[in-house]
Formats: sequence, structure tokens, C-alpha cells
Amino acid sequence: MKFILNIIWLVLSGFWMALGYVAAGIICCVLIITIPFGIASFRIAGYALWPFGRTTVERRDAGAGSMIGNIIWIIFAGWWLALGHIVTGIALCVTIIGIPFGIANFKMIPLSLLPLGREIVPTDQPFATR
Repeated sequence: MKFILNIIWLVLSGFWMALGYVAAGIICCVLIITIPFGIASFRIAGYALWPFGRTTVERRDAGAGSMIGNIIWIIFAGWWLALGHIVTGIALCVTIIGIPFGIANFKMIPLSLLPLGREIVPTDQPFATR
């Protein structure tokens, strides 16, 4: 079932949202100081491309650096990506079949705003890193 949901997700919104994350990652990798943001963006691009069967958990070793990084991320890239999830989620919720995918888009908004200090894990082990 996860495979079918991921294929439908890929066609409806996953490909476009992953392109947004890749674009943000490339922009962030242009400057040396923002390379960690680019790496996080590429990591989330894979999750945005194929999300069903995986989830995110907080990392215990994330400290004040990730908090400061998340604030910088929100200012430069996070709100653009969150806006993309909002628009895509609303568009998907117009149809009955798209409602679960729209809700999945809305669930990705916190990750798009605060990606540092989070880890993507399979859903069968969501607490493995805790």
C-alpha cells in the first residue's frame, strides 16, 4: 500500500516539492557557510519525493546550533517551501482522492520550516534514534 501511495504522491506533488528542496539545496550550497542547510534540504528532498513509510523524529544530539540554524533557515528558505506545501495541500484537498495527500503536505510544513535537528526514519522504527 505504501508503494501505491508513494507513486500517486510522486505524480501529484512529490516531484515538484522535491524540485523545490533541491533548488533550495543548490542555492544554499553556493555559499560555504550555508552548506549544512543545503545538505538538510537534499535530505528532505528525498523525503518529499517518497514520504509514505517514513517519518521524522527529533535528534537528541541536536543543540543550540540547530536552533540558530533553523531560525536562519526560516528566514531564507523555509517559508518559501512551507508556502509550497500550503498551496499544494490546498490544491490537492479540492478532490476527494487528493485529501489524504493534501493532509500529508500539511504535515510536512513543520519539517520544511525547522529541518535541522530532525532525522528521517522508517515508520516501523520511529523511536529508534531516541
